Amino acid sequence: MSKRISPAWWPVLGLASPVLFPMLFVKNRRYKRNVEESRNLNKARIENASCLELPELEQFELTVLLEHKAASGFLGAPGVSYVIKTNKGSILFDLGFGSEMPALAHNAAKLNFKLNQVDALVISHLHPDHMGGFKAFRNNQIAMPPAFGKGNGMDCFAPAEVGADGFETKIVQDPRMLPAGIASTGPLSRSLFFMGLTEEQAIVARLKHKGMVVITGCGHPTIETIIQMAKRLSDDPIYAIGGGLHFPVTDSPLRKPGLKVQMIWGTGKPPWQKITEQDLEQTIENLNAVCPKHIFLSPHDTCDYALQRFKTSLNCQTHILQSGVTYSF
Repeated sequence: MSKRISPAWWPVLGLASPVLFPMLFVKNRRYKRNVEESRNLNKARIENASCLELPELEQFELTVLLEHKAASGFLGAPGVSYVIKTNKGSILFDLGFGSEMPALAHNAAKLNFKLNQVDALVISHLHPDHMGGFKAFRNNQIAMPPAFGKGNGMDCFAPAEVGADGFETKIVQDPRMLPAGIASTGPLSRSLFFMGLTEEQAIVARLKHKGMVVITGCGHPTIETIIQMAKRLSDDPIYAIGGGLHFPVTDSPLRKPGLKVQMIWGTGKPPWQKITEQDLEQTIENLNAVCPKHIFLSPHDTCDYALQRFKTSLNCQTHILQSGVTYSF
């Protein structure tokens, strides 16, 4: 297994240590405060949540516009964008890296997707691989690929304050209904060392004669916390779970020169700690306790080793999401 930070970076880090170490000390203090704040926020949000009037859906389809792995003829990139269609409408869930990588526009064109085919845009959280790229992240401005068409006043549901040209931005503060008979868990929090307190919403739906579907973006608040909230929104059993779980245990789908980015950023741990085999085992055990019938894993933030461990250890049908494929639940 290669290192998270290439040895080529070590002399640079050594020279930067007089500045780097004090910066890490300050960030670590903030990180620890945020861990406690995040825990308290999520506890209160889950305790205050109550059942939503989720309609029983006859149809639930997830078409992958963007994932790290791709079907033949489609492109992959380490981001997420899904079109979710039900018998009550459809939504676009996340925008990957937008136009900063060619995969999203290529795949959308191949699938003949345009923005006017959906009822709303839903952004799971404000990270580059979900809101349209690094420039979008720096500007706190959701970036829609031009080829998708204009928002024309369409609703954009986000879990925190953000700009979105051409959209009517609605900040989701609590669990609530969205278009297409789908609901948001409301924002759930996680302390990330470099990115601070991160708010992420997942989406949930209720399938007739089956149960609940839970779809995440990255799953930063942890899938366990997200499931706790989902269970407050409906008494139905969990039928299917899909999306990111963020387990870059041995590798990082997103890389920069000499850096395995996701093994350093976004793990919920300080950069000197790794996601461990024990962390993976605990989540597998917790998911098996929920007893879903299907799990649809995102490879955009989870390494191949972890994907294989999930496939062999989960007591349900386990699928790996691919660009260009439609999954019927």
